[in-house]
Amino acid sequence: MLFGAIMLWEVCRYFNKGWIERYFITPPFHPGYFGFEWVAPLSGSGMYAVFAALGVLAACILTGFAYRWAAPLFFLGFTYVFLLDATRYLNHFYLIVLVSFLLAVLPAHRDFSIDAWRNPAIRAGFMPAWMLGLLRLQIGIPYFYGGLAKLSPDWLRGEPMRMWLAQRTGFPLIGPFFTQDWMVYAFVYGGLLLDLLAVPMLLWPRTRKLALVLLALFHLLNARLFVIGIFPWMMLAAALIFLPPATLRPKTLQAPQTPQTPAGTVRNWPRWALALVAVYAVLQLLVPLRHLLYPGDTNWTEEGHRFSWHMKLRDKEGMVLFSVEDSEGTRLVNPDEYLLPHQAAKLVNGPDLILQLAHHIAADYRRRGHRDVKVHAIAMASLNGRKPQPLIDPAVDLAARSRSLRPSPWIVPLR
Repeated sequence: MLFGAIMLWEVCRYFNKGWIERYFITPPFHPGYFGFEWVAPLSGSGMYAVFAALGVLAACILTGFAYRWAAPLFFLGFTYVFLLDATRYLNHFYLIVLVSFLLAVLPAHRDFSIDAWRNPAIRAGFMPAWMLGLLRLQIGIPYFYGGLAKLSPDWLRGEPMRMWLAQRTGFPLIGPFFTQDWMVYAFVYGGLLLDLLAVPMLLWPRTRKLALVLLALFHLLNARLFVIGIFPWMMLAAALIFLPPATLRPKTLQAPQTPQTPAGTVRNWPRWALALVAVYAVLQLLVPLRHLLYPGDTNWTEEGHRFSWHMKLRDKEGMVLFSVEDSEGTRLVNPDEYLLPHQAAKLVNGPDLILQLAHHIAADYRRRGHRDVKVHAIAMASLNGRKPQPLIDPAVDLAARSRSLRPSPWIVPLR
């Protein structure tokens, strides 16, 4: 119910703030995710129709109306929007994709829903424990891997938190202390420990109330300090699934004890379905570790950074220009000729985005009749307060390099 409410709120924000046109209709070019470059936005009113449908589906999830249709369609619709533009990647959007997938599979509509009211035969005051465990695993993974990612040299020495807090000294009450090292390290190590210990504390009855209080303070503080959208509210709502089910259900509505096997228990599921559940769980545990397969600092190269729950670990500033060489000579190209400002600002956070734009520029020049087109990137970036240094090897013709999941040798290592 809370997931549906938050998603409905998010859809309304996209309408109210004009984000549908800004992010999906106006941009002339949308860099994509590897293997999904073919996903493109609908023209004109099409994207408005998609978001209107997402709003209706979110309301259906909230109320439990036509849930078996609404939940899968919402998953497909939101995943489509998520895949449209890689410059719009946010960890909580990825989490929404995963949670909406699970809700599309699990029977979350069998109580407190319009469906159960209209069809009492589906009503069930219980759910198999493994389903609740799967949801808890999905919510716990961002906390745990977010904590592991903070065990990095930059974070442990206080960066980039030190820079961010120094820019927010106007924060009520505690803002004047944001330039003090003790406050910086309170944020740094407090966030690290809370990420690593949040789930164990929520699962252990003796520390559960303390964990809920700390998480509430943590997420409310993040919502006030940083522009991170619905993420704090979603994680606060998700924390409730770690409570014993009876805690949230009035005693008058407790499910009667029955010796019968509830529908949806392990014995009623085919083996292939349970195997898929196991594969899904294993993938969620392994995918965040894929950055270990790449050389160098992930916060610099960005290889393996997405889908790994690396949150608020880097502050990157820089500039990117392109040098286009063809049979007629050489000229500099500003990314603003092909991207909107909010997209161009993400280039230093994604060498793969630079590569995609280089391919797009080369294709554009070829369409205009230019021959022997080569595209080089002049990219300088500063990571967590370091002096600016080259991000991309300017001697490499990016137009001749294919996108790949392998390490990219044209990314200059961090000094």
